[in-house]
Amino acid sequence: MLFSLPDRLRSPEVPVKSAVAPLAHEIPSTPLDEVVAQLNDAYIEKGTPMFMRTVLALFSGGFATFALLYCVQPMMPLLSREFSINAAQSSLVLSVSTALLAVGLLVTGPISDRIGRKPVMVAALLAAALCTIASALMPSWHGVLVMRALVGLSLSGLAAVAMTYLSEEIHPQHIGLAMGLYIGGNAIGGMSGRLITGVLIDFVSWHTAMLVIGALALIAAAVFWRILPESRNFRPRSLHPRSLLDGFTMHFRDAGLPLLFLEAFVLMGAFVTLFNYIGYRLLAAPYHMDQAFVGLLSVVYLSGIYSSAKVGALADRLGRRKMLWATIVLMLAGLALTLLESLPVVIIGMLVFTFGFFGAHSVASSWIGRRATKAKGQASSLYLFSYYAGSSIAGTAGGVFWHMAGWNGIGLFIGALLLVALLAALKLAKLQPLAAS
Repeated sequence: MLFSLPDRLRSPEVPVKSAVAPLAHEIPSTPLDEVVAQLNDAYIEKGTPMFMRTVLALFSGGFATFALLYCVQPMMPLLSREFSINAAQSSLVLSVSTALLAVGLLVTGPISDRIGRKPVMVAALLAAALCTIASALMPSWHGVLVMRALVGLSLSGLAAVAMTYLSEEIHPQHIGLAMGLYIGGNAIGGMSGRLITGVLIDFVSWHTAMLVIGALALIAAAVFWRILPESRNFRPRSLHPRSLLDGFTMHFRDAGLPLLFLEAFVLMGAFVTLFNYIGYRLLAAPYHMDQAFVGLLSVVYLSGIYSSAKVGALADRLGRRKMLWATIVLMLAGLALTLLESLPVVIIGMLVFTFGFFGAHSVASSWIGRRATKAKGQASSLYLFSYYAGSSIAGTAGGVFWHMAGWNGIGLFIGALLLVALLAALKLAKLQPLAAS
């Protein structure tokens, strides 16, 4: 028999515990236990199968997005010859895509806030792949531009939502790494799109090269649809114009978000300008490189694949304020190297520039999800609207500087954009963090 105190000696506040503990399955759950369990299950943790599925799916989506978007960049000199247009006009094959993508972001982000993240992203990838295949069949320059515009509009559905999906579903401690891996998929897609078409067009027509890219994108879309987990933390929001206007107003009143939107515009504008016109430089004197070799230079994107994940993880540990301005300084150093004549030095400059860009984009994009406390889909849409508007506007404006002063003119234009980015990053470094962040 177990010993127990008489009733009169027992403290009313301290009940006597049995010497035999009940089995775990016999302990009834309390409301507090259920709340703790729900909190533990709310986010996807690093190292779990769900984390791997999410990262792989978004990696595939990022791959397809950038491959479809930038596969035309190495074709620009060829398109200039085939359609008898100049460099600035040829850049429209990319600029119309990024312009319509930017406009679409203002619509698809709020739509995903209403109907959900995954359905919008899957539909976007499928539509963009089909429009790319259709663009390969267009016989006229205007027909190509129309289909490229539809590619950009379609891709806005994934570009607007992917960052929001990650910020909602991934544990805040691992968001930098997850965002970096997603942007790494962007880098591989951008590299592969340029590499495949840049090499293929030396042997087959540009029409065939576009068909190959469209088919690869369809495969990536199927992988994305099959393995991406359904949203668990998504909460539908109203699509009323008043609520949308309130969301935009709230974001622009924040001390940090407008600066991050500015970063997106100038960083992407600088990056696209360099890769739009570097091909023209290398095909001309004193290099006289062939098209296939220029296409192979897309392997410099490998530095961006590494930096997007590495810098994203470092930002989680050391802070975004320190990492953002440092990566912009790297871009300036890479740009300076491209101004020299030596081909090996120019290639090293492209590597450093690319490393810095993808690192900076990884830091800034993950900062959006932490800085926006409400209407995160709209915040991501505004960031990416600025990002692709920079690509469209600066990418075409760079052509004017190319025709006026060659590569030195391009260097002057990109340098001015990066100085603006550096000033904004230094101001962000002094910003008071939000309590929730």
